[in-house]
Amino acid sequence: MSNYIHVPPGSPEVPKLDITVSEREGLGYRQGALQLLRRLRPHWRPEEVTLQLFTDGITNKLIGCYVGDITDDVVLVRIYGNKTELLVDRDEEVKSFRVLQAHGCAPQLYCTFNNGLCYEFMQGEALDPEHVCNPDIFRLIARQLAKIHTIHAHNGWIPKSNLWLKMGKYFSLIPTEFADEEVNKRFLSDIPSPQVLQEEMAWMKERLSNLGSPVVLCHNDLLCKNIIYNKKRG
Repeated sequence: MSNYIHVPPGSPEVPKLDITVSEREGLGYRQGALQLLRRLRPHWRPEEVTLQLFTDGITNKLIGCYVGDITDDVVLVRIYGNKTELLVDRDEEVKSFRVLQAHGCAPQLYCTFNNGLCYEFMQGEALDPEHVCNPDIFRLIARQLAKIHTIHAHNGWIPKSNLWLKMGKYFSLIPTEFADEEVNKRFLSDIPSPQVLQEEMAWMKERLSNLGSPVVLCHNDLLCKNIIYNKKRG
Protein backbone atom coordinates (compact mmCIF):
# COMPACT_ATOMS: atom_id res chain seq x y z
CA MET A 1 0.00 0.00 0.00
CA SER A 2 1.58 3.30 -1.06
CA ASN A 3 2.33 5.95 1.53
CA TYR A 4 -0.71 8.17 1.19
CA ILE A 5 -2.93 6.56 3.80
CA HIS A 6 -5.49 9.05 5.13
CA VAL A 7 -6.80 8.94 8.68
CA PRO A 8 -10.62 9.29 8.72
CA PRO A 9 -11.94 12.77 9.67
CA GLY A 10 -12.90 13.01 13.33
CA SER A 11 -10.38 10.40 14.47
CA PRO A 12 -8.95 11.33 17.88
CA GLU A 13 -5.53 12.98 17.80
CA VAL A 14 -2.66 10.96 19.24
CA PRO A 15 -0.37 13.03 21.50
CA LYS A 16 3.38 12.82 20.87
CA LEU A 17 5.28 12.96 24.16
CA ASP A 18 8.89 14.14 24.29
CA ILE A 19 9.98 11.17 26.40
CA THR A 20 12.61 8.51 25.67
CA VAL A 21 12.28 5.13 27.35
CA SER A 22 15.49 3.19 27.98
CA GLU A 23 15.68 -0.38 26.69
CA ARG A 24 17.63 -1.48 29.75
CA GLU A 25 16.03 -3.89 32.20
CA GLY A 26 14.70 -2.87 35.63
CA LEU A 27 15.13 0.77 36.55
CA GLY A 28 16.16 1.58 32.97
CA TYR A 29 12.80 1.27 31.26
CA ARG A 30 10.77 1.65 34.49
CA GLN A 31 11.77 5.29 34.84
CA GLY A 32 10.70 6.14 31.29
CA ALA A 33 7.49 4.09 31.55
CA LEU A 34 6.50 5.93 34.74
CA GLN A 35 7.03 9.28 32.96
CA LEU A 36 4.55 8.16 30.31
CA LEU A 37 2.07 6.93 32.90
CA ARG A 38 2.13 10.30 34.70
CA ARG A 39 0.53 11.69 31.53
CA LEU A 40 -1.66 8.72 30.60
CA ARG A 41 -2.75 7.50 34.06
CA PRO A 42 -2.09 10.43 36.43
CA HIS A 43 -4.20 8.80 39.19
CA TRP A 44 -1.86 5.77 39.37
CA ARG A 45 0.62 5.83 42.27
CA PRO A 46 4.12 5.10 40.85
CA GLU A 47 5.10 2.83 43.75
CA GLU A 48 2.07 0.61 43.04
CA VAL A 49 2.74 0.19 39.32
CA THR A 50 3.76 -3.29 38.13
CA LEU A 51 5.79 -3.68 34.93
CA GLN A 52 5.75 -6.96 33.04
CA LEU A 53 8.01 -7.64 30.07
CA PHE A 54 5.92 -9.39 27.40
CA THR A 55 8.45 -9.54 24.56
CA ASP A 56 12.12 -8.79 24.22
CA GLY A 57 12.43 -9.38 20.48
CA ILE A 58 14.74 -8.06 17.79
CA THR A 59 12.37 -5.38 16.58
CA ASN A 60 10.47 -4.29 19.70
CA LYS A 61 10.38 -4.55 23.47
CA LEU A 62 6.81 -4.71 24.81
CA ILE A 63 6.05 -3.88 28.44
CA GLY A 64 2.68 -4.14 30.21
CA CYS A 65 2.01 -1.57 32.96
CA TYR A 66 -0.75 -1.94 35.56
CA VAL A 67 -1.49 -1.28 39.21
CA GLY A 68 -0.70 -4.06 41.68
CA ASP A 69 -2.02 -7.30 40.23
CA ILE A 70 -5.13 -5.78 38.64
CA THR A 71 -5.00 -6.37 34.89
CA ASP A 72 -8.34 -4.83 33.92
CA ASP A 73 -6.52 -1.69 32.75
CA VAL A 74 -3.11 -2.39 31.23
CA VAL A 75 -1.08 0.17 29.28
CA LEU A 76 1.29 -1.39 26.76
CA VAL A 77 4.58 0.42 26.17
CA ARG A 78 6.27 -0.63 22.94
CA ILE A 79 9.93 0.42 22.65
CA TYR A 80 11.24 0.33 19.09
CA GLY A 81 14.32 -1.80 18.46
CA ASN A 82 17.63 -0.23 17.51
CA LYS A 83 17.70 0.99 13.86
CA THR A 84 14.26 -0.47 13.07
CA GLU A 85 13.42 2.90 11.49
CA LEU A 86 15.51 1.66 8.55
CA LEU A 87 12.86 -1.02 7.95
CA VAL A 88 9.66 0.57 9.23
CA ASP A 89 8.22 4.00 8.41
CA ARG A 90 7.02 4.92 11.91
CA ASP A 91 4.78 7.80 10.76
CA GLU A 92 2.97 5.48 8.35
CA GLU A 93 2.71 2.85 11.09
CA VAL A 94 0.91 5.31 13.37
CA LYS A 95 -1.40 6.38 10.51
CA SER A 96 -2.26 2.74 9.81
CA PHE A 97 -2.87 2.12 13.52
CA ARG A 98 -5.29 5.07 13.64
CA VAL A 99 -7.11 3.92 10.50
CA LEU A 100 -7.57 0.41 11.93
CA GLN A 101 -8.68 1.83 15.28
CA ALA A 102 -11.29 4.00 13.56
CA HIS A 103 -12.77 0.87 11.97
CA GLY A 104 -12.76 -1.19 15.18
CA CYS A 105 -9.85 -3.38 14.08
CA ALA A 106 -7.18 -2.25 16.54
CA PRO A 107 -6.86 -1.30 20.21
CA GLN A 108 -6.83 2.34 21.32
CA LEU A 109 -3.57 4.17 20.62
CA TYR A 110 -2.82 6.35 23.65
CA CYS A 111 0.31 8.23 22.53
CA THR A 112 3.62 8.05 20.74
CA PHE A 113 6.95 8.95 22.33
CA ASN A 114 10.48 9.46 21.02
CA ASN A 115 11.28 5.77 20.60
CA GLY A 116 7.94 4.00 20.74
CA LEU A 117 4.21 4.12 21.36
CA CYS A 118 1.63 3.25 24.03
CA TYR A 119 -1.65 1.48 23.40
CA GLU A 120 -4.48 -0.48 24.98
CA PHE A 121 -3.98 -4.07 26.11
CA MET A 122 -6.46 -6.47 24.55
CA GLN A 123 -7.62 -9.26 26.84
CA GLY A 124 -7.13 -12.72 25.36
CA GLU A 125 -4.59 -15.33 24.36
CA ALA A 126 -1.74 -14.83 21.90
CA LEU A 127 -2.07 -17.71 19.45
CA ASP A 128 0.23 -20.62 18.66
CA PRO A 129 0.40 -22.58 15.36
CA GLU A 130 -1.95 -25.27 16.71
CA HIS A 131 -4.58 -22.60 17.45
CA VAL A 132 -4.69 -21.35 13.87
CA CYS A 133 -5.35 -24.90 12.64
CA ASN A 134 -8.61 -24.88 14.63
CA PRO A 135 -11.52 -24.16 12.20
CA ASP A 136 -13.40 -22.19 14.85
CA ILE A 137 -10.43 -19.87 15.26
CA PHE A 138 -9.14 -19.58 11.68
CA ARG A 139 -12.61 -18.62 10.49
CA LEU A 140 -12.59 -15.74 12.98
CA ILE A 141 -9.15 -14.69 11.71
CA ALA A 142 -10.32 -14.81 8.09
CA ARG A 143 -13.38 -12.72 8.93
CA GLN A 144 -11.28 -10.07 10.68
CA LEU A 145 -8.75 -9.94 7.83
CA ALA A 146 -11.57 -9.61 5.29
CA LYS A 147 -12.82 -6.61 7.27
CA ILE A 148 -9.35 -5.03 7.21
CA HIS A 149 -9.00 -5.68 3.46
CA THR A 150 -12.23 -3.78 2.73
CA ILE A 151 -11.07 -0.58 4.47
CA HIS A 152 -10.48 2.16 1.92
CA ALA A 153 -8.04 4.63 3.44
CA HIS A 154 -6.91 6.56 0.38
CA ASN A 155 -9.33 9.48 0.20
CA GLY A 156 -10.39 8.78 -3.38
CA TRP A 157 -6.98 7.69 -4.68
CA ILE A 158 -6.55 4.31 -6.34
CA PRO A 159 -4.09 2.50 -4.05
CA LYS A 160 -0.84 1.17 -5.46
CA SER A 161 1.28 -1.60 -3.97
CA ASN A 162 4.52 -0.68 -2.22
CA LEU A 163 5.64 -4.33 -2.10
CA TRP A 164 8.52 -4.03 -4.57
CA LEU A 165 9.69 -0.73 -3.11
CA LYS A 166 9.74 -2.29 0.36
CA MET A 167 11.50 -5.43 -0.86
CA GLY A 168 14.12 -3.28 -2.59
CA LYS A 169 14.69 -1.46 0.69
CA TYR A 170 15.21 -4.77 2.48
CA PHE A 171 17.75 -5.83 -0.16
CA SER A 172 19.71 -2.62 0.37
CA LEU A 173 20.11 -3.56 4.06
CA ILE A 174 21.34 -7.14 3.56
CA PRO A 175 24.73 -7.67 5.25
CA THR A 176 27.58 -9.20 3.25
CA GLU A 177 29.26 -10.84 6.23
CA PHE A 178 29.28 -11.09 10.05
CA ALA A 179 32.21 -10.54 12.40
CA ASP A 180 31.37 -13.70 14.37
CA GLU A 181 32.98 -16.55 12.43
CA GLU A 182 30.37 -19.16 13.37
CA VAL A 183 27.46 -16.84 12.52
CA ASN A 184 29.12 -15.90 9.23
CA LYS A 185 29.62 -19.57 8.32
CA ARG A 186 25.93 -20.30 8.96
CA PHE A 187 24.92 -17.16 7.06
CA LEU A 188 26.89 -18.21 3.98
CA SER A 189 25.73 -21.85 4.06
CA ASP A 190 22.05 -21.49 5.05
CA ILE A 191 20.94 -18.24 3.40
CA PRO A 192 20.58 -17.98 -0.40
CA SER A 193 22.90 -15.45 -1.98
CA PRO A 194 21.61 -11.92 -2.79
CA GLN A 195 21.78 -12.83 -6.49
CA VAL A 196 19.51 -15.85 -6.02
CA LEU A 197 17.07 -13.79 -3.93
CA GLN A 198 17.08 -10.97 -6.50
CA GLU A 199 16.28 -13.48 -9.25
CA GLU A 200 13.41 -14.89 -7.17
CA MET A 201 12.05 -11.40 -6.57
CA ALA A 202 12.25 -10.54 -10.28
CA TRP A 203 10.33 -13.75 -11.06
CA MET A 204 7.68 -12.91 -8.43
CA LYS A 205 7.33 -9.33 -9.67
CA GLU A 206 6.81 -10.49 -13.25
CA ARG A 207 4.19 -13.08 -12.27
CA LEU A 208 2.31 -11.17 -9.57
CA SER A 209 2.19 -7.82 -11.36
CA ASN A 210 0.20 -9.37 -14.20
CA LEU A 211 -2.49 -10.98 -12.05
CA GLY A 212 -4.66 -7.87 -11.82
CA SER A 213 -5.17 -8.53 -8.12
CA PRO A 214 -6.68 -5.63 -6.17
CA VAL A 215 -4.38 -3.73 -3.80
CA VAL A 216 -5.83 -3.64 -0.30
CA LEU A 217 -4.85 -2.58 3.20
CA CYS A 218 -2.81 -5.44 4.69
CA HIS A 219 -1.48 -6.38 8.10
CA ASN A 220 2.01 -7.28 6.81
CA ASP A 221 3.22 -8.94 10.03
CA LEU A 222 0.70 -11.70 10.64
CA LEU A 223 2.64 -13.86 13.08
CA CYS A 224 0.65 -16.15 15.36
CA LYS A 225 1.67 -14.12 18.42
CA ASN A 226 0.22 -10.98 16.80
CA ILE A 227 -3.26 -12.54 16.81
CA ILE A 228 -5.21 -12.26 20.07
CA TYR A 229 -8.12 -14.62 20.69
CA ASN A 230 -10.75 -13.79 23.28
CA LYS A 231 -12.64 -17.03 23.85
CA LYS A 232 -15.43 -15.45 25.93
CA ARG A 233 -16.26 -12.87 23.24
CA GLY A 234 -15.59 -15.20 20.33
